[in-house]
Amino acid sequence: MAEYRVGVVMNGVTGRMGMNQHLIRSIVAIRDQGGVALPDGDRLMPDPLLVGRDAEKVAALARRVGVSRWTTDLDSALADPNDAVFFDSATTQGRPGVLLKAIAAGKHVYCEKPVSVDLASALELVRAARAAGVKHGVVQDKLWLPGVRKLAMLRDAGFFGRVLSVRGEFGYWVFEGDLQPAQRPSWNYRAEDGGGIILDMLCHWRYLIDNVFGPIKSVSCLGATHIPERRDERGRPYEATADDAAYATFELHNGVIVQMNSSWTVRVRRDDLLTLQVDGVLGSAVAGLTDCRTQSRVNTPRPVWNPDVRNSQDYHADWAFVPDTTTYENAFKAQWELFLKHVHGDGEFPWDLLEGARGVQLVELGLQSWRERRWVDVPELDV
Repeated sequence: MAEYRVGVVMNGVTGRMGMNQHLIRSIVAIRDQGGVALPDGDRLMPDPLLVGRDAEKVAALARRVGVSRWTTDLDSALADPNDAVFFDSATTQGRPGVLLKAIAAGKHVYCEKPVSVDLASALELVRAARAAGVKHGVVQDKLWLPGVRKLAMLRDAGFFGRVLSVRGEFGYWVFEGDLQPAQRPSWNYRAEDGGGIILDMLCHWRYLIDNVFGPIKSVSCLGATHIPERRDERGRPYEATADDAAYATFELHNGVIVQMNSSWTVRVRRDDLLTLQVDGVLGSAVAGLTDCRTQSRVNTPRPVWNPDVRNSQDYHADWAFVPDTTTYENAFKAQWELFLKHVHGDGEFPWDLLEGARGVQLVELGLQSWRERRWVDVPELDV
């Protein structure tokens, strides 16, 4: 059995998402398990190089997770031919620039979404990566969530019959920063800094809907800035210029209607932070991040509408759990393993920069729909 080293330059991993999901729960976890197993018994071992602007902060993180390599010099990191992969989870606004530098240096690139704040620069990344002949991928983690995988299994088994509609609820209350510290960074609420829930979440909904329910034909989106003033990390008040809620409806080419509410101004009274209800002729399902419940056509109760009598029906009890029939890895880790194998030459990786660009396309069309107060068609991208 041979072990192959894969050098991975990791930019932006001192941030919450990069540190927790990509470094600790993905790359470090892969190293701890002995690498990524290949079909022939060989293994891939990622060797991360952490890149950050604050030397003290990135050095402390490296010590904490047991990584020996770190730097504040991105250019020197990109110049080392011994590191084949570049990963970015820093700011969305800065992402196209650092990815173009990495592509020019011959690195295979993998990054968080959104890949950019506008479609033109997203497509520039696609063209640059293709011209350079490097492999590329974009994080689309929700496809590996246990709840979503269970929905896909039900779909493949024909459980729903003809799917009619999907209703999604995502979000939670992000504290304003006065009574309690905000649990998201302040730039998320400033449009000039690349903030906004439409930019953040419609990229997710694009790949989720396309891959699980069908390609999107058109979109109607309404955004809102419900909390106009928040407090930043130092407790200073600032104007929230970006949308903190989005109410979107999608018509799919197969006739399915999808409604997705996304909000950082909603208090949770549902099964999970993300819930998806899929209704079909033969059955329905409600999935969260992990669990999934079903109700088939033959087990559907007959509700009685009588507003004069307190309803004694326990509607939650009428649904059955889909059991865990396999082991579910962390969603980010699962996609990292597929990308590392793809870089090594083992398997295709369809979740590439073009897929990332499609997410940004839907963002732009959603913003256009909000601005013009109308439905907007979603054309196929021509690259």
